[in-house]
This record gives sequence, C-alpha cells and structure tokens, in this order.
Amino acid sequence: QVQLVESGGGLVQPGGSLRLSCAASGSIFSINAMGWYRQAPGKQRELVATLPSGGSTNYADSVKGRFTISRDNAKNTVYLQMNSLKPEDTAVYYCNAILQIGVGPGPNYQYWGQGTQVTVSS
Repeated sequence: QVQLVESGGGLVQPGGSLRLSCAASGSIFSINAMGWYRQAPGKQRELVATLPSGGSTNYADSVKGRFTISRDNAKNTVYLQMNSLKPEDTAVYYCNAILQIGVGPGPNYQYWGQGTQVTVSS
C-alpha cells in the first residue's frame, strides 16, 4: 500500500506565502518523479511543477519565479514553496508521484494525493 499525504494548504492574502508538503509512504522501491498539479473550479487539472529524480525541474509559466519545488529523497517528500501568491492561484493542489513498488524493479505506477485547498483572497 502506497499513499501520498499532503499538508500546508490554507487561506492566505495576495502577496503571501505557503509551503505545501507531500510525503509518500508504503512499500516503495523507487520514486521516478514527484510533482504538483492544481485544479480550480470549472477548470481542468493543470501541471504546476515537477521534479524527476536526477532530472531538472519543470514549472508552469504562470508560476515561474514565484514557486519552487524541492525534494527530500531520504523522506520521500516533495515540497512546493509558493511566494507572491495571487488570487488566480486559488485551487485544489494535488501531489503526484510516479514510482515502483515492492523490493525490486517493476512497472511504474502513478499515485495521487487527496488534494489540499489553497485560497488566495483578501
């Protein structure tokens, strides 16, 4: 059993900051990538940032220069530092991981967190 547990969402004023955390736990052999997606009401889920293991970060143009994704590989945890938040950042943020389970190499599986609400409002 693998689960992704997210935390750090909440209500913040425009220009404020939040840090989201997502910890993966369970029988994990390796994590190939972790990232963050978001979905605003009435819109499709969109990529925010991804960080492949051993690779380069990827950011949506709308968050470049404001958001930073990072990982603590020892803890199987990914973070999203969000600065200079705008009302249009309001959405449910979902953690995503692509990983292999068990004690050895195998197929890659995609897992999603339950989502955490981020609301940017005065």
